[in-house]
Amino acid sequence: MGVVVVIQMPAPFSFWVQPTKRTNLDSEMAYDVCDPTGVELTFDEITRSMQEMFGQNVISVFFEGGEPFLREDFLDMVEYATPNAFTMIRTNGTLVTAEVARALKAASVGVVCVDIEGGDAATHDALVGLPGAFDRAVAGVRHLVEAGISTFITTILTSYNVDQLQMLADLTAETGAEKLGVLRLYPLGLARKNWTKLSVPLPRQMAALEAISVPAGVQLMQSWHPNDPNCCWQMAAVDAYGNSIGCPYLRDFANYGNIRDVSFMDTWRNPAYKKVRAASAADACPECAANDRNRSGGCRSTSYAFGGAWDAPDPYCTHMNNGTDLTRLPDRIVDLPFGAPQTMTGV
Repeated sequence: MGVVVVIQMPAPFSFWVQPTKRTNLDSEMAYDVCDPTGVELTFDEITRSMQEMFGQNVISVFFEGGEPFLREDFLDMVEYATPNAFTMIRTNGTLVTAEVARALKAASVGVVCVDIEGGDAATHDALVGLPGAFDRAVAGVRHLVEAGISTFITTILTSYNVDQLQMLADLTAETGAEKLGVLRLYPLGLARKNWTKLSVPLPRQMAALEAISVPAGVQLMQSWHPNDPNCCWQMAAVDAYGNSIGCPYLRDFANYGNIRDVSFMDTWRNPAYKKVRAASAADACPECAANDRNRSGGCRSTSYAFGGAWDAPDPYCTHMNNGTDLTRLPDRIVDLPFGAPQTMTGV
């Protein structure tokens, strides 16, 4: 297997913004745990960071939480973003009313992703810890579709829903959503603490994906081989407390500085951030490298979690797993505190 070097970018293409870590659910796999001492970025701080990114020609903004709609000023943030960049939102859908959907359409939102974690109410509600959450999420999808917004259903593949992916594909078609996105489980937040309960062996994951019969009119997105690129080379992400974390899936592992103290572009030039973006990917998958040299190497979050190094191979790639048991997370990762670590200066 060859070593692949990822291109260094002068500025990011995409900007992930987290208005809040708060949520109205009680999920066993929440990627964020609120810090009682944490102070959320203000509206002015968030819009100032977006303006800096627009000055760097960022082409897309992605809002995620927590649950972003818990912020009373969230729609104002969206309205600030949409004239400047293609804007996407990820939500649990429970707060998306018909009125909210119409407001998002009026603001020219590009895509809304609604997380639905099971093919039926019993499964979804058990995982997210809120009775009625499934029905509210499905209603949110319908409101978005009726408003004319490009809508995706997203689900994280876990032991709860590994046998329900067809149900989710059929639900996507039935609601009129355009895509079903099946996402890997990341070792973050409460998912780290509940990993043994939630995780699924890689062969079973692949079998479940291959068994999906995609309905007409629906597109399937999935983040396994060969669709498992190294996104860090072009990503920027700032969490709700202002930490520049590089990628949302590094939120427990990386911190390149706080935008309350320095500009985002100062964090972009942090030596640790530069190394993660451009370090050689050891034993990069040859098929992925052939598809796109600049994105090969796989996800750096799961590579670091299981391999202990930023240039380790991605164990979710069927070609590069090398016998890694994805149901057993290393203790050094399970025992990490929640949230971004102290600012990094080297790797």
